[in-house]
Amino acid sequence: MTDTVTTAAALLKEHRESIDRLDAILVYTLAERFKHTQSVGRLKAEHGLPPSDPARETRQIERLEWLAKEADLDPEFAKDFLNFIISEVIRHHEKLQA
Repeated sequence: MTDTVTTAAALLKEHRESIDRLDAILVYTLAERFKHTQSVGRLKAEHGLPPSDPARETRQIERLEWLAKEADLDPEFAKDFLNFIISEVIRHHEKLQA
């Protein structure tokens, strides 16, 4: 291997290791988030509250879009990601209410 290829392979390995660590952080962070949303869902079910809160969801989406811009992440991607998470949370809350 040439020095250039060896250097590129080493850099690629470092980037992939970082990606793997970040993927683990994302998974554990999502798991922690869903633990809290499950608690919220149980509280809502116990007190007869609706499974979704559109006003809060709108605020959260706006907040995440702002955070994405600050982090130099595509705000549309962030919005789509949060919308997916919110839909999963609502689905879980509806199951708890059933």
